[in-house]
Amino acid sequence: MHHSFYGWYLKCQSNTQTLAVIPAIHNTGNKRTCSIQVITDNDAWTIMFPANAFQCTKRNIFIGENRFGEKGVHLKIHTQQAAIRGNLNFGSLFPLKYDIMGPFALVPFMECRHRVWSMQHSVSGNVYINGQNFSFRNAWGYWEGDSGRSFPKEYIWTHCFFSDGTLMLSVADIPMMGMHFTGIIGVVLWQGKEYRIATYLGAKVFKIQNKMVQVKQGSLELEVRLLETSGRPLKAPAKGDMVRTIHESASCRAFYRFCKEGCTVFAFETDRASFEFEYFS
Repeated sequence: MHHSFYGWYLKCQSNTQTLAVIPAIHNTGNKRTCSIQVITDNDAWTIMFPANAFQCTKRNIFIGENRFGEKGVHLKIHTQQAAIRGNLNFGSLFPLKYDIMGPFALVPFMECRHRVWSMQHSVSGNVYINGQNFSFRNAWGYWEGDSGRSFPKEYIWTHCFFSDGTLMLSVADIPMMGMHFTGIIGVVLWQGKEYRIATYLGAKVFKIQNKMVQVKQGSLELEVRLLETSGRPLKAPAKGDMVRTIHESASCRAFYRFCKEGCTVFAFETDRASFEFEYFS
């Protein structure tokens, strides 16, 4: 059995609460397990399951009595650490015009592949976690997925909803055929228009320092800056095994600026950003 993982990241956010769930399956050569990670503004839980609890169709993942997919999320978990139950219903999904990986989707043996299922969709429903009610009305959802062997050694990832739009950016150290390069995939959805920023379109990293990343592509420029580092520990795959600890802030302070042809399209500070900053410089 080869080393591999496959998982989804489904984020739901209202004006006051954030809830993200990560259903995943992992193979480590001699061991196969699956898990559900649940992240809120202030906490994170990892619940492990036997591999036979996992079922997957093209648009749904089932882990025991829990379901994740295009219609929404159903949670029913009861362990010593976490009692979690509830239903979240999704509205129409907003997929990208084409695969976020572009031509890299066709390249074999990549360490990690990314997919964006929906940049923005409506969310309604309630989830109860250890008695606390996470209530979503007129809320937004985001859905992406990862598969491969390991998360990149160094990377940043961020996602944010904002007035008139939503954005995601990932900048990562990519090993390929004995070499390394900095790979960029990003999307800014602004007033209904999709701006794609990616290595395969000529995007380059202009600066990475002090929890800030600046990328440029032709006349487009995107700056993301993490202003608060209160990340919750999450498990991430290394050769399929969920042994690496990363830190994600599901809802934190960050700054974003998007420029086109030298003019600022938008610039704002928010306390509702999702961020992982795993660059060590």
